[in-house]
Amino acid sequence: MASSYISKYDEYGFERPPDFDYATYENFMSQYLKVLALRSKKWSSIMSSSKGLKRSSSLKADIRKGIPLEHREKVWMFVSGAYEEQKKYPYDFYTDLVSARHEKELEDTIRTDMPRTFPENIFFNGTDPTGPNFQKQLFRVLVAYGHHNQNVGYCQGMNYIAGLLLLVTKNEESTFWLLKMLVENILPDYYSTTMDGLLTDIDVISELVKLRYPDVSAHMANLGLPWPVITTKWFICLFCEVLPTETVLRIWDCLFNEGSKILFRVALTIISLHRAEIMACEQFPELSDCLKQIMKSPTTVHCHKFIDQIFKVPGKLSMKALTKMRRNMAKCRHMRRYHD
Repeated sequence: MASSYISKYDEYGFERPPDFDYATYENFMSQYLKVLALRSKKWSSIMSSSKGLKRSSSLKADIRKGIPLEHREKVWMFVSGAYEEQKKYPYDFYTDLVSARHEKELEDTIRTDMPRTFPENIFFNGTDPTGPNFQKQLFRVLVAYGHHNQNVGYCQGMNYIAGLLLLVTKNEESTFWLLKMLVENILPDYYSTTMDGLLTDIDVISELVKLRYPDVSAHMANLGLPWPVITTKWFICLFCEVLPTETVLRIWDCLFNEGSKILFRVALTIISLHRAEIMACEQFPELSDCLKQIMKSPTTVHCHKFIDQIFKVPGKLSMKALTKMRRNMAKCRHMRRYHD
């Protein structure tokens, strides 16, 4: 669309792909700019209040409606518990981690992934020489975290998460603490050596689809597309490699505040809203292409409406129920390992 006023780079520095639907995006932005203006006004009031940030049902509702970019770092640090966690350590803890002597294997592994991390982003690929060098900052964050938590070290997927955190916070130290909260508190065992937490949640989403959308579950099984092939990338990167950036950040707003059940809500909503397209696929390659197209469809581009839908479309989904399912799925998987 040659006449489009939309830049070929988004506000986070990502270059839009050649097949980017400018018409859909312009339609979305014509509505979303009004939403952003209202949210900015609301959050300016929240952040300037003498009472400060306090957990409440009203704060939860405001977070679901979206946090303006300029406030995301502070709000994420607060609701995730990162501020409180940081207080447990010495003031210069992160600086000391960065300057410490690190294992060469850890550094080499992370260094290998640096060129692969957001190569289409001007702040990572060096296209913008006047901008921040996030690749160097990302390397320091990941090495510092791998040195700090040697049980986890470094796992592929963490580079994308920490990279997007950097693009939002523009602060190495905040990125380190937010990454720590995600890896150790919000998504335990997702990034461990065994990845038990991730594997369990893939089993859980498979079971949830089977229970709620049995026709979709059976159809995908018949076409031979197993759930781990689809959902591993969704969950391990927290959707940041598959969904539009602003949609991902709206998801993360809720993830930091409400926990991992948000990932299930997102996955179930995507499947529910696109049942017809999925059921219409007759071959494995067609289904695979369909799922890729779904992730950049108007449904996911219109992030404000999409986030509203994730709290309505899947229906009730409590942490208590998810915890029970996780326990059962983990037990079944361990039994299979034992018998194998």
